[in-house]
Amino acid sequence: MSDNFLYEYAVLRIVPRMEREEFINVGVVLYCPSRGFLACCSEIDPTRLNALAPDTDPSEIEGYLHAFKLICDGNRQIGGPIAALPVASRFRWLTATRSTVLQSSKVHPGFCNDPETTLKRLFEQQVR
Repeated sequence: MSDNFLYEYAVLRIVPRMEREEFINVGVVLYCPSRGFLACCSEIDPTRLNALAPDTDPSEIEGYLHAFKLICDGNRQIGGPIAALPVASRFRWLTATRSTVLQSSKVHPGFCNDPETTLKRLFEQQVR
């Protein structure tokens, strides 16, 4: 019998105009406590972004997404003070409710055998 590990994930979204409550899914962040796993993957579709928010600069969004990846990686020297926090605290910080152009969905739980494979599957389902 294979091991099943509890994980939590959230979808990363670009919300260019919060008052309209429109968004584009651009990534997934996944946390598996028993494996000490925290990672995210993201991708911006420029055509979709331009259709929803033609004034939004994709490179600015890429910078925010890169910062999320650095925090997931936990490298305090390039990820800043948040990257130095314990894994669980970093996940909670990344998925906290915020009123910015990059937001996350509510956190959803599940069980998986391999967090990396699950992250890729969720990314395909929720973003692509």
